[in-house]
Amino acid sequence: MLETTAAQVAANELKKGDVLGTARFAGIQAAKGATALMPSAGSSAVDEVVLSFEVADAHVDIESIVTAHDGARVGIQAMTAATVAALTIYDMCKSVDRTMVIEDIGLVELPQSDR
Repeated sequence: MLETTAAQVAANELKKGDVLGTARFAGIQAAKGATALMPSAGSSAVDEVVLSFEVADAHVDIESIVTAHDGARVGIQAMTAATVAALTIYDMCKSVDRTMVIEDIGLVELPQSDR
């Protein structure tokens, strides 16, 4: 994204509202509903979704951590949360920046049950 867009996101100055708060909410909802989108993701109940954002000069890094009490695989839920959070940021910022790109979505650490 443009540096000016990142600065507006960091300062919470976009007309559409709190970009990161909205992205956090959307990501949490997406993690909880991932199995409705992808039945092969498993039907484990998600216990906790933690989304964190780091706004840098010209981008926003998103980290998603998802846990389930039964030790079920939650990698898909974590990637779904991060992806929907990124799409929410894009949607809320597109009126001021059409140069944005969503890229490099992947698992940094596999859940124990996926290893």
